[in-house]
Amino acid sequence: MTKELSVKQREELFNTLKARFEKNMNRHKDLEWDQVQAKLEANPEKLWSLSEMERTEGEPDVVGYDQDKDEYIFFDCSPESPKGRRSVCYDRAALEARKKHKPENSAMDMATDMGIELLTEEQYRELQKLGNFDLKTSTWIQTPTDIRERGGALFCDCRYGHVFVYHNGASSYYSARGFRGSLRI
Repeated sequence: MTKELSVKQREELFNTLKARFEKNMNRHKDLEWDQVQAKLEANPEKLWSLSEMERTEGEPDVVGYDQDKDEYIFFDCSPESPKGRRSVCYDRAALEARKKHKPENSAMDMATDMGIELLTEEQYRELQKLGNFDLKTSTWIQTPTDIRERGGALFCDCRYGHVFVYHNGASSYYSARGFRGSLRI
């Protein structure tokens, strides 16, 4: 699989990202699209990852800027967990541990293949300050090693105006649980 976008694909992605950026200025106050686009153009390898986030219905958008590293931060900002990334268990070990009814993939493998990272609990909480997300779905998040070593994994959702962090067996998967990613450019 090629990880390069055609000129047409790049233009379509830029148009989509720019429209989303301009529609949701509350997510990135004090940032300007022209600077974001210049950074994207200087890092074409990251465009493919953004296009994968878009293809799987994550609706990526800029949610911050790290001045120390000179990087823009993108999160999946779809209202619900991205449709193209649901019904997956947590990681490869969990997938291989299932004896029956295996899902097609795992969140960690998909994220790695896409060149993104699962959100951390802290990032998930930051996302929820920008809008209403996962009111009907849930999202796998990065899980501490000690929990994962015991067979568990963490996920979050937002109900009753609050963010909840839960645990589940890492090999579980549900049609309403997917994952959200982050990408630094």
